[in-house]
Amino acid sequence: MLVGRRAEQQAIDQVLAGARLGTSGVLAVTGEAGVGKTALLDAAVDHAPATRVLRATGIESEREIPFAMLLQLLRPALGVLDAIPSVQADALAAALALPGRAAGALPTGRDRFTIGAAVLSLICRYAEDGPVAVVVDDLHLADTPSSDALLFAARRLAADPVVVLVGVRSPDGDELVAGVRTLRVTGLDLEAARVLIGRATGRQESDAHVRLLHRATAGNPLALLELGSSDRDLVESLESGLPLRVPPALVTAFGRRLERVGTPCRAALLVAAVCGGGIRLVTDACQILGIDVSHLGEAEDEGLVTLSRERVEFRHPLVRSAVYSSASAQERRAAHRAAADATPATDVDRRAWHLSEAVWHADEGVAALLAQAGDHAVARAAYSVAAGAFERSASLTSDAQVRRVRLLRAADAAWTAGDGARALALLDQRGAVGSSPLNDGDVREIELRASIAARSGSLREALELLVAAADHAPSTDAEALALADAVHATYYLGDAGTAASLADRIDALQPRIVGSRAQALGLMATGMARTLAGFGGAAEIRAAVPLLEADPGLRHDPSRLSWLLLAPLFLRDSTGGAHLRGLVEEVRGAAGVGALPAVLFHVARDQSTTGASWARAEANYAEAIRLAIETGQQTELAMSLAGAAWLDSRAGRAAECRAHAAEARALCVARDIHVGEVWVAHAVGDLELSLGNTRAAVDHLSGLVALLARLGLDDVDLSPAPELVDALLRMNRRPDAAAAAADYHERAARKGQPWALARADRARGLVAESDFDAVFRSALESHEATLDRFETARTHLAFGSRLRRAGRRVDARAQLREALDSFDELGAVVWRDEAAAELRATGEHVRAAGASVLDALTPQELQVSLLLAEGRTTREAAAALFLSPKTVEYHLRKVYTKLGISSRSELADALGPTDRAQRGDLGRA
Repeated sequence: MLVGRRAEQQAIDQVLAGARLGTSGVLAVTGEAGVGKTALLDAAVDHAPATRVLRATGIESEREIPFAMLLQLLRPALGVLDAIPSVQADALAAALALPGRAAGALPTGRDRFTIGAAVLSLICRYAEDGPVAVVVDDLHLADTPSSDALLFAARRLAADPVVVLVGVRSPDGDELVAGVRTLRVTGLDLEAARVLIGRATGRQESDAHVRLLHRATAGNPLALLELGSSDRDLVESLESGLPLRVPPALVTAFGRRLERVGTPCRAALLVAAVCGGGIRLVTDACQILGIDVSHLGEAEDEGLVTLSRERVEFRHPLVRSAVYSSASAQERRAAHRAAADATPATDVDRRAWHLSEAVWHADEGVAALLAQAGDHAVARAAYSVAAGAFERSASLTSDAQVRRVRLLRAADAAWTAGDGARALALLDQRGAVGSSPLNDGDVREIELRASIAARSGSLREALELLVAAADHAPSTDAEALALADAVHATYYLGDAGTAASLADRIDALQPRIVGSRAQALGLMATGMARTLAGFGGAAEIRAAVPLLEADPGLRHDPSRLSWLLLAPLFLRDSTGGAHLRGLVEEVRGAAGVGALPAVLFHVARDQSTTGASWARAEANYAEAIRLAIETGQQTELAMSLAGAAWLDSRAGRAAECRAHAAEARALCVARDIHVGEVWVAHAVGDLELSLGNTRAAVDHLSGLVALLARLGLDDVDLSPAPELVDALLRMNRRPDAAAAAADYHERAARKGQPWALARADRARGLVAESDFDAVFRSALESHEATLDRFETARTHLAFGSRLRRAGRRVDARAQLREALDSFDELGAVVWRDEAAAELRATGEHVRAAGASVLDALTPQELQVSLLLAEGRTTREAAAALFLSPKTVEYHLRKVYTKLGISSRSELADALGPTDRAQRGDLGRA
């Protein structure tokens, strides 16, 4: 029975009760060593008789074994593995190295987040037969891939009868459970301490003695038990008048208890500490060392361990630490050597780690085994473990060049695991290992540094590194790819001058490029650079499209997935890259979560600048922002926020636009993401124009023109001239408006693309003194070759307004009705109101605007609704959104309630005909 833990038990009982009622709960029980976390978790399991328990404990000796804890945890639930999506099942089977499934390699295109999604699906499927408690003690000691996967799943639980309870030592694991609801366990109060000591000693202790112990231990239960049964001299030695750290005192206590057992017992305990507790391995290792394993019975009598047929369990991690720390270095190495010899030859990973601890000098045999263990970890997406294996392998490698190779592999794995700081430290360590002529490995190091810099927002550094990689590339294709990636960085930087010079360099390489991917990306980069600089580019991008479409491997290259959508985004017409849009669904399904922020923000940008559903774009921006934050991708976060601000502006969501714009601008300014700044300025300027704040609109749009000039960005598509012309006319600055329209038209004609030509003719139509009909009709003809319904509606509105002011009310009505209907269907509420006002001024009755049924939905509810409405099953939607099926159903019930509907067919109708009409053209995203 627990003493003095009523409040903590009530908190745990609440989440357990919620799980029985179908509401998920996640709770991290945190506190210092010995404070009683394990006792609380044990009590929770005892108080959940109708709940099936999946339980595991983090074991320090298995921290370098990929998914060791996860296999221990999920083993009882593996019977339902075939009931989860096959892609997830295969990924999880590969990660856990299950016999008879997957050959130990992760399916192409999958990453550690896919495994987290599989854990979520498996636990939720297991819970369909009744409430489940997932209980993990000492999570901070578990291998990183396991803890990552478990916490990924735990953070996405909502409506399943599942409770996740994890015990985490503070401060070691505090960062690990950041964002998870936490139950902080502190020491017992004085009265509870008195009861605990009395029970442990069987005697009534003096008040002074209890107070001394309580003050010395801060109420730590384990410390109270250990020190309360110690001799008085030890206890009184703690009286110093200063706060004491409990762990050192506990180590002292455990050390004194070890002195009570004989040398043979301590030797057997050391083997158990090294082996991690498996009784068969402990027995075999003891036999190799000539130690009688039965001496562990003496340790059990002293309360240091508990023995079963399968395991040797230490009473507390500090017991194990004390055993290991009190042994000599020579004794520890001998124990690791015996553990390696006792480990089956097929278990390469464990043998490698034990052997690495058994040697203190370079040993190529052990180093090779560790490198092999690293390969196994990479194949199972356990990248953090792989980084450690390669790093340790390098430390035991004498050959400088081989050591450099292994350090590079360690850095690559660390970056894939999301640990940029560790990756950079490993690369620095590699640089200190002698010097050699540049080779493929060195180029890969530069590319790796560039990738870390670009994703974390240091784009200028990434650009410099990519140019250096191109300078030392081992082949023409490698040089072209590095230069293409460099141009991509200049796009975010808004550095048209550098982009143009890089394009010239790629152009010179084209006759010698062999591979189709290098050709495709080289053409795309050249076209992008020339577009940004304002002289051509469309021809190169069109030439790249069939090459991009024909390269299936590109869809599974996490660093370059976004290239698939750059062609449609740059061409902005109804033909260029149409098939690439059809690949979006395949890309989104194959991309792991780490690659999704970039993919989703490009998809959302395409959807918000074409005739696709803005609801889809909003949902994808929200998902991109959430995942960019989760994966620490600052560049993608800034661009997603900027894109969301632009969409908010078009939709008339003023507060949301300004909030997204402010957050995006701060990131963009801090990291020189100038294209993001351009998007933000355009969004805010156009918002002010739509709201009638003309002077503010002119200020913002004029500031954007100045920014583009300062950056040397001459892409006419980035210019806000048509909006500025509109704003200047509203301020009666006709000459300025006419000059801006003429300049923009000249630049648009030079580019020759329909989107720019349509906007240019709209601007000319606004300022035309007479015969504006022909100019507006030319604009509408150009619009027919684009997919941007919003821009087309703006032209209909401008044309209709001019016709009405010219007294041609009947002609005006046709144009204004088109504008009204398009704005209404898109959800551009402010522009819809302006079109309605103009139409009413022609004498036509206009129906009152109704609020969109989608306005009441959260981004998550909207995303769920869109996927289900297009025909996906609940499980398919859950897999796509990394949620559980019951969570999808939970969101769907809320959607039904908010919209007043009761079926998926009604949901499809509620989403509107525009959304459904676009599905066949644009693919699902």
